[in-house]
Amino acid sequence: MTGWRLLLTRPADDCAALAAVLAGQGIFSSCLPLLDIAPLPVSDKIRQALAQLPGCSAVIVVSKPAARIALDLLDAHGLQSLSMPWFSVGAATAQILRDHGLDVHCPADGDDSEALLQLSRLREAVTEPGAQVLILRGEGGRELLAERLRALGASVEYLELYRRDLPAYPPQELPRRIAAERLNGLVVSSGQGFEHLRQMAGDAWPSIAQLPLFVPSPRVAELARAAGARTVVDCRGANAAALLTALREHPVPVL
Repeated sequence: MTGWRLLLTRPADDCAALAAVLAGQGIFSSCLPLLDIAPLPVSDKIRQALAQLPGCSAVIVVSKPAARIALDLLDAHGLQSLSMPWFSVGAATAQILRDHGLDVHCPADGDDSEALLQLSRLREAVTEPGAQVLILRGEGGRELLAERLRALGASVEYLELYRRDLPAYPPQELPRRIAAERLNGLVVSSGQGFEHLRQMAGDAWPSIAQLPLFVPSPRVAELARAAGARTVVDCRGANAAALLTALREHPVPVL
């Protein structure tokens, strides 16, 4: 497993944390953050959603940035005591919410929408008469959640709290970094992260697409394969443990 030399593309803080875990396992990694989290201005829509929050049957938070921004908004608007169940796609997001004293549930296996939808506690919450669900997210994504929850009879609204920008890099920085550091694997944490990877690759994408690409879910895997990625490994989770398991199970490529 120590033969891996990975490109990490998460937001800067998350990238550094993952790099430290990998280094502890003897795995080389290079951080090239492809997601810059920019909170959206507090609009009338956000204020209205916060005012209606105490009446929700369930709140779903799809990412760590959504959790952090939401908690800041709750504090700013005096909404510290909320009794409804909260749900998150991943354990790291759940811990951020639990540290704030919220009642949080997340899947034990899998960091994706499908795993979340299997939670019995979520199904109980959304099948109550008149159930209202609020999904906290960045701009775009996770449409499957709303579709499935509405099919169960719930009223579902999205509240977008941030956008994911592509940081500014010199032209050809991605292929230059891969060549200079002899990288033999790529890691993305979301569909947006993959789109930015593809954008950064430019004309070099056909060759970069030959490298093993580690993704967090079947949804992102499908997106990557459709774009021409040749070897896509679904880690079934965005956390470090899921990535390490996938690295152990996948042979290091001979370049």
